[in-house]
Amino acid sequence: MSLFNDVEKVLISETELKERIAALAAEMNAIYTDDDLPVLICILKGAFMFLADLTRHLTFRHELDFMEISSYGRGTTSTGAVRILLDLAKDVQGRNVVIVEDIVDTGNTLTYILRNFAARNPASVRVATLLSKPSRRQIEVPVDFIGFEVPDEFVIGYGLDFAEQYRNLPFIGVLKPEVYQRS
Repeated sequence: MSLFNDVEKVLISETELKERIAALAAEMNAIYTDDDLPVLICILKGAFMFLADLTRHLTFRHELDFMEISSYGRGTTSTGAVRILLDLAKDVQGRNVVIVEDIVDTGNTLTYILRNFAARNPASVRVATLLSKPSRRQIEVPVDFIGFEVPDEFVIGYGLDFAEQYRNLPFIGVLKPEVYQRS
């Protein structure tokens, strides 16, 4: 299958993903109760698989909402211009919010999101990210739950894409440079 031929290497296996996501959910279960009724905000499109698996392990009542943010376009690095493509359906004023991200890279997008949420006056905001790439961080941002730290390579799979492709890979892999260099 050509999809798999474009993968240089597997960074995080399907089994490792499942185990770590269950552990992240356990961390969250130790913090939240039914009375908190947090809203988990999935940052689309990359975090949808992470959110789906995470929420299956949560033992407290919670709600879901979705927000689509664009900062990459069709490239491999953030453009620096952050845009909201889809906004929340719910009012989060006075609510406990958990932002569910696929990856925190430079910190620019998450900074934008956190500023946006601060203006909405939630009771609290925490951030859960599947992946963190600290070597690329330009702005330090608070992240409460981190699945994995990854090196400065272009990662795909498990919801993360290149040009809207490769999201369906069941693992986190590194895309071969020749794939994105020819685009």
